Amino acid sequence: MKHNTKVGTVVKIVKSGTRFNAIDKDGKKYTSVIRTGTRKRAYASGEALELRMGKTGKTYWWKVPMSKFKSATPNAEVPAKPTEIEIPDGHEEVVGFIKDSYSLKPKGLVMKELKWKYLIRSAVRGKNIMMTGQAGCGKTMAAKSLVNALDRPDFYFNLGATQDPRATLIGNVHFDKDKGTFFSQSLFVKAIQTENAVILLDELTRAHPDAWNILMPVLDQGQRYLRLDEADGQETISVADGVTFIATANIGNEYTATRQLDKALMDRFTVIEMDILTDVEELGLLEYMFPTVSKDELNNIANITHLTRVEAQTDNPRITSGVSTRTSVEIAGLLFDGFSLLEAADITIYPQYDATGGVDSERTFVRQIVQKFVSDGSEEELFTDHDIKS
Repeated sequence: MKHNTKVGTVVKIVKSGTRFNAIDKDGKKYTSVIRTGTRKRAYASGEALELRMGKTGKTYWWKVPMSKFKSATPNAEVPAKPTEIEIPDGHEEVVGFIKDSYSLKPKGLVMKELKWKYLIRSAVRGKNIMMTGQAGCGKTMAAKSLVNALDRPDFYFNLGATQDPRATLIGNVHFDKDKGTFFSQSLFVKAIQTENAVILLDELTRAHPDAWNILMPVLDQGQRYLRLDEADGQETISVADGVTFIATANIGNEYTATRQLDKALMDRFTVIEMDILTDVEELGLLEYMFPTVSKDELNNIANITHLTRVEAQTDNPRITSGVSTRTSVEIAGLLFDGFSLLEAADITIYPQYDATGGVDSERTFVRQIVQKFVSDGSEEELFTDHDIKS
C-alpha cells in the first residue's frame, strides 16, 4: 500500500514472525516506508515512531514514547492514486531488499549475482525452491546462506537419510504406562507452523516415494496443508504464512540411489541450478578459504578439478564425473594440515573412481591428470598432454 504520509504521523511497531510492521491508529501499515533497522530498534526499546521534518526539509522517523502513539489522533491520509495492478504490502521495501541482497552473499559461496538475487526473491515471495547441480557444488551451502541472509527461523531435514518418512514428516504413536497410547508430532509439523520459516529438504531425490506423497499437499500453493492421517475427516495442519521450502536434488544418471522425481512434485518448485565453477573461480574460493596455503598448490588443485570436469563433459568421456568443489576444498584442507598433494589425492580423489581395467581404468586416467601437476616418479606416464584435454 502506498502512503502520502504527513509529518506528525505516529506508528507503533508490531512483530509478526520475523517481520516488524509499522501500524498507525487506523491500522494502516507504514512498514515499507520505514527502514528495517529503525523499526527493529523502536520495537526493542518499546517506543513508537513519529515522522518529523528537519531544517533542510527532509523527513525522518524519530523514536517517541509509546504514550504519544496512544494519545495520537487518527491520521488523515491522502488516498493513493489507484493503479491497474495492486501492489503488495511492502512491495518497495521488498524490491529494495532484493536489489541490495548480493552484499549478503558470503564470500565462501561462489554464485552468480543473478541467481543469488533470484534465490532471495523466491524466498521472500514464499516460493518453493529446488537447488539442482552436481554433488558437492554448493547447493546446501547456498540454502544455508539464504537462511543466514534473511535471519529467519530455519529447520533442516535430510530426506536422503530418512528410513521412516511418516515418522519424520508426521510423527509416531508411542506408549507410556502412565499416559497410555499417545501421538507425538514430528519436528516437521512444528516447522511448517512457524511463520516465515525456511525449511531445507536436503537430498529430495534420495527420499522414499512415501515422503513425496506426504509433501505433495504441503508444497501445493493451492493447498498448503499436512494431513496427519489418510482417513477421511482426520486433522490437517496448515502451513503458516511466509514459510519457504528449499529442496536440494542431484539429477542425472551418474547418481546412484537417486530416484526420478515425480513431474507433479517438480512442478511445485522454482528450480535454480548451481553452476559448475571454472578453474579461476575454484582458485578464488580456495584462496579465500585457505589464505596461508601456497597459491601454486591451490592452483594445482583448481587445475586438477577443472580438467576432470572438462573430461566428464566430453562426448566420449573416460571418467563418469569430475572432482567436486567439496572434494577440492577437502584437499586444500589436507594441504593446510601438512599433507602433500599426492597424499591428499590418494585418499580423496582416487577412491571415487573405478580401478577396473588396469591402465584403461578411470582411476588410472585421473591419476595421470594429478601427475601433470605433481609426480613422485613412481608411475609410468600413460597419456600425453594431448590425450588429457584442457
